[in-house]
Amino acid sequence: MFAVIEGIEGSGKSTLQAGLAEALRARGRSVITTREPGGSPLGDAIRALFLAPGPAIDPVAEAMLVNAARAQHIAALIRPALLRGEVVLCDRFVDSTLAYQGYGRGVDLGLLRSLCDIAVGTLIPDVTILLDCEPTLSRRRLLERGSARDRLESESADFYERVRDGFLAIARESERHVVLRADDDREALVAAALAAIEGVQTRV
Repeated sequence: MFAVIEGIEGSGKSTLQAGLAEALRARGRSVITTREPGGSPLGDAIRALFLAPGPAIDPVAEAMLVNAARAQHIAALIRPALLRGEVVLCDRFVDSTLAYQGYGRGVDLGLLRSLCDIAVGTLIPDVTILLDCEPTLSRRRLLERGSARDRLESESADFYERVRDGFLAIARESERHVVLRADDDREALVAAALAAIEGVQTRV
């Protein structure tokens, strides 16, 4: 089972991932939690470069960086875990590239899909859970954290409106997406996400 959690910054992806992993482990499942960019030493190095404040990165270069990390992530962690029969819960995957670099930055979606296809091969998530979050809520949560913002967290509200619209557009075209409200309480979100995963398992 390969499940992905998507959403803009501050949508609660990490919180949902942790709660969902706990719930699945309580049901006796072996669970791997991971994130993009990341999931391998190479991926973590690319993540640090990708998120560091500093000189602007060309949007196509951004997409190439995350897909290099993604290819290594899949080879080093995701595919081996799936072959062992484990549940993989991933914070971000291909949809984030389409939403951020495509809808957010204006890179051609066809080009991005081609890059992503090279990185993922035949791997497709069994279910993608989208936490739909209004940019105002995202901004408030980031402020409440009180930590320094990384390069993406420093983007404008208009940018995040475009990214949010992109995520929703992608979800509308797919039967494997489940859209949840990011402002729902943690217990309700975990229960809904768990039901989505169990529903996929029932159909397979």
